[in-house]
Amino acid sequence: MKNRAFTVTLPKNPSISMSVIPGHFTTNHFHTNNYLDLDNLKTNASIAKEVAIELALPYLTTTLVDTIVCMEGTEVIGAYLAGELLQEGTSVVNSDREIHVVTPISNVHRKLIFQSNTQELIVNRNIVLLVSSISSGITLYSALECLSYYGGNIVGISALFNACPEKHEHKIHAMFTNEDIPNYQIYNPDECPMCKAGRKLDAIIVHDGYIRM
Repeated sequence: MKNRAFTVTLPKNPSISMSVIPGHFTTNHFHTNNYLDLDNLKTNASIAKEVAIELALPYLTTTLVDTIVCMEGTEVIGAYLAGELLQEGTSVVNSDREIHVVTPISNVHRKLIFQSNTQELIVNRNIVLLVSSISSGITLYSALECLSYYGGNIVGISALFNACPEKHEHKIHAMFTNEDIPNYQIYNPDECPMCKAGRKLDAIIVHDGYIRM
């Protein structure tokens, strides 16, 4: 599959790019015709810092932030994002403040929760939610439901990729969108045209990669 891959680069910062593999893929919730490899953005320290610089821009001069909640392996970016928001400057509103970086866990019912020792970092705090990819929106809305339960005040949502910006009621600051990938599509499994055409799945997309079929 990798021989079909192509690279999408962020125009204003060419050091930030993602690899895209066309094909027929499935997750637990949808089918898609492209696999997005975002791992290097999340695990390469130097690249993650560049990503954080870009994601900090909407918040630097306007938004008080107490906590960054990281989903889908974005903790390295989240730590750098906190550092960017805390930089010194007369127009940087979070200078001389504290910003915490936390991640929820799943309980036995697969509901997101915060452990007792981190709940105080959510209740009545200004939260930036950081996610890797927004496609069906299930992860996003699960996180928002969790934060609402604990009384967190959402002041921003950031993503590396947002498949359908027009579908979501919340404003999402995303580096890449579906417009950056030619003919990017997601489908309900029962309506997938590739399945109807008899095309076999190439791989199952999992939390930290994919499993070839």
